[in-house]
Amino acid sequence: MNLTSSTSQNRGVPVKAVLLMAPCLVCLYVNGVMLFALSSKSAFLESSRYLLFGHLLLSDSLHLVACVLLYMIAVVKLRLTSSLCMFVLMMAEAIAVASPLTLAVMSLERYVAICLPLRHAQISTQRRTGATIAVLWCVAMVDPYVEVLYYMALGNRIVTLQTFCSRNMLAGRVSTQINTAFTGLYFLLVGAAITYTYVFILLAARSATATSRASKARRTVLLHMLQLCLCLTSTMYNLINSTASMNASRQMGYQIQYSLFLCFIIFPRFLNPLIYGLRDNAFRAVFIHYFLFRLRGKQLT
Repeated sequence: MNLTSSTSQNRGVPVKAVLLMAPCLVCLYVNGVMLFALSSKSAFLESSRYLLFGHLLLSDSLHLVACVLLYMIAVVKLRLTSSLCMFVLMMAEAIAVASPLTLAVMSLERYVAICLPLRHAQISTQRRTGATIAVLWCVAMVDPYVEVLYYMALGNRIVTLQTFCSRNMLAGRVSTQINTAFTGLYFLLVGAAITYTYVFILLAARSATATSRASKARRTVLLHMLQLCLCLTSTMYNLINSTASMNASRQMGYQIQYSLFLCFIIFPRFLNPLIYGLRDNAFRAVFIHYFLFRLRGKQLT
């Protein structure tokens, strides 16, 4: 009986791995084509709006790769050293935070474009956009840095983990609480920034001199709020997975983990580029041209 159950479980691993990798590869392909399309025209590279969108695509892709890597390590039951596990977890955490922070910056860029149009060209330059992205990554690294310091303060030695790589296996409940506190702070700040820009762009769109550009910017910021909610679902993965795993058997825990991974990690990262990228007429034409291997649309310059 136990042998049959074990055999069925082992047979199910390749099937689940394939089912997991298929949407991941599709998402990474779409993101890759979008990044290539952004780099194909100088007009995109000179616009802070498209630079930030490209950074969002890149951070989403890196986060997806990191999550799939951790999932596959758990599936094949690969034993990592504690230091390597900590490094992978902290990098994944920093990348995950970069996406919502980028959404906040993108909303602020739309606010400047609509509410401060005369200063937009001066504020939203390539150099300042690059500096903003650098600061964004410094902020995203604060939580991992604090958690690494806490882990080192515990005096833990480098050992081979006896189970799959997870935060609970390294620093326990305190590390999870630190991560939860930082995550709540990040999403509170990002939510406040997006709400602030939405309110002022909404007022601009309702003014007597409102333009279709202001109305479109209002819808864009509203979509940023939706994207933020999708990013927030990713942060709920660890909480829901930990709660469900404690109240279920090991086999059921694996099933729950697999389902949550598809719903909270892959699905939001799949929708993010489609929500924002395909709404832009100029970019959509370039994207479709390269997505279909240059079989559709006229030659782009």
